[in-house]
Amino acid sequence: MITRERLPGAKRWVVKIGSALLTDDGRGLAAARLHEWTRQLAALVEQGHEIVIVSSGAVAEGMSRLGWAARPTALRELQAAASVGQAGLVEAYSRCFATYGRQTAQVLLTHDDVSDRARYLNARRTLSTLLGLGVVPIVNENDAIAIDEIRVGDNDTLGALVANLLDADGLILLTDQCGLYNADPRVDAGAELIVQREAYDDALLKMAGDSHGNLGRGGMQTKIRAARQAADAGAFTVIAHGTTPDVLTRIVAGETVGTLLIPKPGRRRAARKNWIAGQRRVRGRVQIDAGAVNVLQVSGRSLLPIGVTAVEGEFRRGDLVACVGPDGAEVAQGLANYDARDLRDLMGQSSDQIAARLGSGVDREFIHRDNLVMT
Repeated sequence: MITRERLPGAKRWVVKIGSALLTDDGRGLAAARLHEWTRQLAALVEQGHEIVIVSSGAVAEGMSRLGWAARPTALRELQAAASVGQAGLVEAYSRCFATYGRQTAQVLLTHDDVSDRARYLNARRTLSTLLGLGVVPIVNENDAIAIDEIRVGDNDTLGALVANLLDADGLILLTDQCGLYNADPRVDAGAELIVQREAYDDALLKMAGDSHGNLGRGGMQTKIRAARQAADAGAFTVIAHGTTPDVLTRIVAGETVGTLLIPKPGRRRAARKNWIAGQRRVRGRVQIDAGAVNVLQVSGRSLLPIGVTAVEGEFRRGDLVACVGPDGAEVAQGLANYDARDLRDLMGQSSDQIAARLGSGVDREFIHRDNLVMT
């Protein structure tokens, strides 16, 4: 079981820094804070830790450089601000780390970079190579060209995706709260900080639902979901206030700072299944019967066409598809072996019937168990 005492032994860390911390009340980047985090991170790298930063702040920095007082709502203006601000953001990190003799690298990702297997593996190789060279990668979503990524809070998910991508030991989410409380501390004076809990504790999301603030869409709920995604790969997550003195070095040293969310023992998924789980764009849905639900949940076997009762959407072979039980609840997601059009012709048929119709070389499984994750 992961405890605070084990954190100093963690080698690879992903650190996500949110916009509320990085920006100075709409006046661009908070330079003093950035210098302080850089000092701590450079010290951790010197100690032998590998650090990847997932950084918000590009839109806010772009607004400052463009002289915009209010955050725009039009997508094209958000993209323009992100494009202008990204240059300033990376320049600021580079200048700060240069003080400590460290090089930085900019890595911009989109959803397609993590959903396409070849691009996913290439991103993994690039980031791993940079870490091996002692370089600190600065990761952000490519908001300048993305059509649906610009929304506050997305970098929590991106942090978890990067942690899974790199098999990181730990994910740190720096925010403007001291961690996760059992109630909203701004309205309940008796609210207590949760020091440690399993990421998949069912009570966490309910607690987070009582927390409101400027944390972006989803607030703490987004952070808990990111922690769960990291936990699926065996990583732990610490949620902490970014302005706590020496917050990063103290977390890595194992001090009780913020909220530690740990993976469930034995829950760690294989790397390929983490890649599948990291894909967010479900291209279609299939309804499956009770027998197929039991096969997936209890037996851990593949989904065959005979268990499919209905098909929604026009997905293609290799697309991510959701599997829904008779009650309408999602059971699993996986990569389709057939196009939707073909599955409509084959659903409800046994493997022998499919082989007789299409030949023995066709895939027996609609979703192979190696390409399926339970949800």
